[in-house]
Amino acid sequence: MNKKYLFTSESVSEGHPDKVCDIISDSVVDDFLSQENPENCRVAMETLVTTNKVVLAGEVRGPENYKCDYESLARNAVKEIGYEQEGFHWENFSFDCSGVHSQSADIAIGVDASGNKDQGAGDQGIMFGYACKETPSLMPAPIYYSHKILEQMATERKQGKTPGIQPDSKSQVTLQYNNGVPETCTKIVVSTQHDDHLDQNGVGEIVIPIIKRIMPEEWMNSETEILINPTGKFVIGGPDGDTGLTGRKIIVDTYGGAAPHGGGAFSGKDPTKVDRSAAYIARYIAKNVVASEVAERCTLQLAYAIGVSDPLSIYVDTHGTSQVKDEELIKKITSIIDLTPRGIRDHLNLHMPIYKRSAAYGHFGREPQDDGSFSWEKIDLINKF
Repeated sequence: MNKKYLFTSESVSEGHPDKVCDIISDSVVDDFLSQENPENCRVAMETLVTTNKVVLAGEVRGPENYKCDYESLARNAVKEIGYEQEGFHWENFSFDCSGVHSQSADIAIGVDASGNKDQGAGDQGIMFGYACKETPSLMPAPIYYSHKILEQMATERKQGKTPGIQPDSKSQVTLQYNNGVPETCTKIVVSTQHDDHLDQNGVGEIVIPIIKRIMPEEWMNSETEILINPTGKFVIGGPDGDTGLTGRKIIVDTYGGAAPHGGGAFSGKDPTKVDRSAAYIARYIAKNVVASEVAERCTLQLAYAIGVSDPLSIYVDTHGTSQVKDEELIKKITSIIDLTPRGIRDHLNLHMPIYKRSAAYGHFGREPQDDGSFSWEKIDLINKF
């Protein structure tokens, strides 16, 4: 490891076109999981947004005679985000869900339990979990603070405290590390859509105080450079300025590039899809390992094959920070947790409508909620390692 280096992570707001799609797709997931026998529901939903248009496509399976109101879900999601612009308005966008169809029978055979066969993984793939001691949430600091800046901007926008600021925004945080520990913030970039009457300085007067409230004071100094709307103008934004698609912000959703990513997106998928559920359990395990003081950093990989219950492989790397051998940790993990798709979903109670709120500002590093959301962020295994 380099003794001194810079590392940068980015986040995007709920109004970014790709995140609009993630939120709509997860609204559909939650709606299906709100129905009777949610463990039998299947959703793989993709959303596209562009100028005043929303398109849904994918495969679903729900209770007999259930008719999902896709259009209402999409309009409510866009309304909650705050889009009432000429080029994208929750009341006026055209809507198309003709691409939504029933789940493939071939996939169902591999996933569904039958006879002596347990539920299999909904697809093949590799999933990673990660935790470290850089922040109280055991997340890498650059992505953690990138999320926090935009989340606070959205909160204050919806409270009417930032007049002229619109929903579409992005952030980047660059930190200087010394021997693997973040010690200084060198640069912060925030680009946010705004009304035409605001200039670059006006946007800065609104955004910079939020940044300074979020960032640790000891990391900010006279050499920290804050860039606000570097192009000078960002009036045309959101789906009117750029097309959005579900699943295009997977690094934003996870660890900001500080850890590996298996490649699968989360949003729009029910918990039989291990792209989502296995990534959640991997984060849960890694976080509990670090919270237990067994290691200061932990990377965990799981691999699955479609239709097969047990993981094909389990890999743990504590980056030389562990008090025990990594292979011993693997034995401990498999003795504590059932890593079959059914075991994961039961352990974390993933058959609940808890996914819409995870679609923006990161799936990890969030606080577990009373409704069951972010159950993978609990640290309830620390006495078992």
